[in-house]
Amino acid sequence: MTIPILAWARTPVAPVGGALAACQPHDLAAPLVARLLADSGLPPEAVDAVVLGNALGAGGNPARMLALAAGLGERVPAITLDSQCCAGLDAIIHACGLLALGQAQVVIAGGAEAWSRAPLRMHRPAQAGAEPQPYEQPAFTPWPERDPDMLQAALDGAQRLGLSRAAQDAYAQVSHTRAVAARAAMAAEIVPLAGLAHDAYPRSLSAERVARMPAVAVGRAADGRDCSLSTVAVSPKADGAALLLLALPAACERLGLRPRAHWCGSASVGGAPESPMLCAIAAARAAQARSGWQLEGLDALELHDAFAAQGLAFCDALGLAPEAINRGGGGLARGHPIGASGAIALVRVLAQLGARAGARAQRGIACIAGAGGLGTATWVEVGACG
Repeated sequence: MTIPILAWARTPVAPVGGALAACQPHDLAAPLVARLLADSGLPPEAVDAVVLGNALGAGGNPARMLALAAGLGERVPAITLDSQCCAGLDAIIHACGLLALGQAQVVIAGGAEAWSRAPLRMHRPAQAGAEPQPYEQPAFTPWPERDPDMLQAALDGAQRLGLSRAAQDAYAQVSHTRAVAARAAMAAEIVPLAGLAHDAYPRSLSAERVARMPAVAVGRAADGRDCSLSTVAVSPKADGAALLLLALPAACERLGLRPRAHWCGSASVGGAPESPMLCAIAAARAAQARSGWQLEGLDALELHDAFAAQGLAFCDALGLAPEAINRGGGGLARGHPIGASGAIALVRVLAQLGARAGARAQRGIACIAGAGGLGTATWVEVGACG
């Protein structure tokens, strides 16, 4: 079953403490709801449900906050989904499930992450009189020895695969160059917010400047090769949101709506929790097998690359040239608003396909990996969907 996509939009992405630092998740996403409704011509009362990915809200229900803040009405049910980095794409999959099961006819779904406003985290004392213990990252597996810090996991992967710092830095430099070059083209998909109309982090970088950047994780491969991760090879913590408006074919006919694209399928996979960045590879392979689409022949292929090592590993494993993915720069250049990053990648795919829509159907896939060993991929089509 394919699901019509009526509209899509995203905010600009800004590093933590930047232009979007005062925004809560619903502040980021509410303007996107307004854009989706305006683009589709739908009234707020036509929306039956909201599904939102969010990783750092520490409870509550940001989706419900969004539905109310966006004026969708008290009757609209709202579900917040947390699968960490995969949450934005997984929320869209869940929304398609609601539609396929007849639980809703029109759904808004995606992700929003206000990392700047994320609550401070403390472990409750286990014994009377003990001090609460602050923590940055929750446990993602029941086995501490298989639950590395994300930066350490990326370094371990770079060392194991022999991905040199020089190769990582070169990949990152190209990502920034592409993002800067695509800034004007991205304007149509971005809803300006807090005075920011484009992604704040991408910048022009010389090879000399990149070479001077400090390493944030230091290590060598078995052959002695320097595989350290520099600051430019790690996606920065960020704030941002992205949403899609989806509907059943019957709802489109009843409301006189013309779909702009179609959701054609998704794959969610699990893998080794100590190697989370590799799970996007398994998700992409599952997408290729289930869709019957060849990755090298796609019109758009987006990987949210939280690390340059992840992008290099993805291309090496799948036999892709780096030029085949993230043609407007990836998450490495944008930043990483965790629960929104997958949805942003999908908006990037849809925007690229829509810009080239013509007689031939345009096909694209968005992929992401998540902490704990998770991977998600979604494939979409602009034009006749088979």
